[in-house]
Amino acid sequence: MSAPIALGKYPKAILHIDGDAFFASCEQARNPEYQGKPVITGKERGIASSMSYEAKRLGVTRGMRLFEIKKLIPDCIILPSDYETYSLLSLRFYDVIRRYTPDVEEYGIDECFADMTGWQRPLKKSYRQIAEEIQEVLAREMGFTFSIGLASTKVLAKVGSKWKKPHGLTCIPNREIHEYLQHLEVEKIWGIGPQSASLLNRLGVKTALDFAKKDEAWVKRYFAKPHYEIWMELNGRSVIEFQTKPKETYYSIQKMKTFTPASSEPSFVFAQLCKNIESACIKARRYSLEAKKVLFLLKTQEFKYHSSEITLSTPTNFAHELINLAKPIFDTIFRPGTLYRGAMVGLLDLTKQSSQPDLFGEAVKIEKYRNLYAGIDKLSKKYGKHTVRFGTSFLAHQFSQHLGDRGDVPERKHELFKGETARKRIGIPTLSITMD
Repeated sequence: MSAPIALGKYPKAILHIDGDAFFASCEQARNPEYQGKPVITGKERGIASSMSYEAKRLGVTRGMRLFEIKKLIPDCIILPSDYETYSLLSLRFYDVIRRYTPDVEEYGIDECFADMTGWQRPLKKSYRQIAEEIQEVLAREMGFTFSIGLASTKVLAKVGSKWKKPHGLTCIPNREIHEYLQHLEVEKIWGIGPQSASLLNRLGVKTALDFAKKDEAWVKRYFAKPHYEIWMELNGRSVIEFQTKPKETYYSIQKMKTFTPASSEPSFVFAQLCKNIESACIKARRYSLEAKKVLFLLKTQEFKYHSSEITLSTPTNFAHELINLAKPIFDTIFRPGTLYRGAMVGLLDLTKQSSQPDLFGEAVKIEKYRNLYAGIDKLSKKYGKHTVRFGTSFLAHQFSQHLGDRGDVPERKHELFKGETARKRIGIPTLSITMD
């Protein structure tokens, strides 16, 4: 049995609000002289991470190398990413949306969901008019545009916000769902990854409409709960919960570091991997989580991946244990003479930190390490992440990835706001530790 379209124009009224070229737009908003010009961020990485619509129209795409961009657009403006400023502007963006509803899910630095259900009467506006007003207020107060999708589910609202950019407003009432889904490739559905898309294609499903028209038994036969929920939402039935509270746990934690220029030096690449291990473990300990599995991955200059995943005999969030495990694995995945531009660690199958180990000897040792890491985390919270670090990551900290003209410092680095810390800039010494 296929899922019938939910009755009513908007049984629920969900907005997805998406910043247009958010990072580049932030730079244009605070630098009026950049308005109307091709602006690209990502100078510190050597590749484009965000580009203004002026740059997009001239052929710049995400991940494009800077030297290629300069050949294409000699007079383009290339800037280092200023994530501190982007985060502050992101908070301003969320504050605007919360003027209209408290039910806001901060989905990303440049996007959010908002549940407007029932607010048309208090605000004395239709849902479309509310969305139009939000667009106008954002453009006025942020200095750049946002695209909005209005629909009865999160998945459909996401379809709408991507439908027409920039400064688009796409409303998808339930009676018109199929008109939009028939033109949407299945791999572009929010929540459908490459592997799922490949399976759907092999099963003859090419568009979102093809998927939406499948019956319930077929969906449950081939897919798990997350994809079943997507199928329901494509049919106008809201089932994916709003996450309005700060995230309290994770199923996995990934830390990826892209470095410029690329390197074939094993000690440097391994140092970058170790630094990511430290960062991932800091986050895991913050949420009292331990990993049962770990993924180690290296990314080549040609965007190929060399990786290995292992299952741990005992779950852990201790960086030194994972670093010790990483070394022999690194030796198997690292290819001598290959240029690498990134390293990643993934803490997988996370579980709540156990309160009591089985063996007394292990209990004593683990308690010792937990106390040690608690002290490290306390220093990191006060003075900045990696205040205390391992000798294995030394090269990653010493090496300046921002070489030559990539050494520009974002504006926010020159100025601190009240309550902020900048360990490196106020000269607090760092500590390096070695653990057996």
